[in-house]
Amino acid sequence: MSSKIPGVPDLFAMPDFTKLFGEMKFPALPDMESLMAASKRNMEALSAANRVALEGAQAVARRHMEIMQQNMSELTEAMKALSTSTAPQEKIQKQTELFRAAYERAAQNMQEMSGLIQKSNTEAIGVLNARFNEAVAEVKAIADKATKG
Repeated sequence: MSSKIPGVPDLFAMPDFTKLFGEMKFPALPDMESLMAASKRNMEALSAANRVALEGAQAVARRHMEIMQQNMSELTEAMKALSTSTAPQEKIQKQTELFRAAYERAAQNMQEMSGLIQKSNTEAIGVLNARFNEAVAEVKAIADKATKG
């Protein structure tokens, strides 16, 4: 076999061609079945983390709706209470009490929502971290097996 390109040496005509490739060290091929199984577990872990995050977001949305309904109910009651008092001093005192109570509830609700979000995020990250640690051990085992085999 000859390369018919002028100026390009014919590699197949070189006497040391097989020797050249015979001396090359190629890395051992990893166990493809193990790699595919690990990849599948990675996708399952990602799916599980997404599911946890979605469930957390749904819990936050449900709680937010409950808080909004509670706020509307309390606002209606507050308006009724304010409309029954006639003295200006009494109205100011009731408004101040209602404002303080509303502020305290809002702060508590924000803290609760923050806790729900943090819990959801922590669970989702926990799923990913656990899989990452498993994947590192798997890659190490595959590499060890390839170098020994």
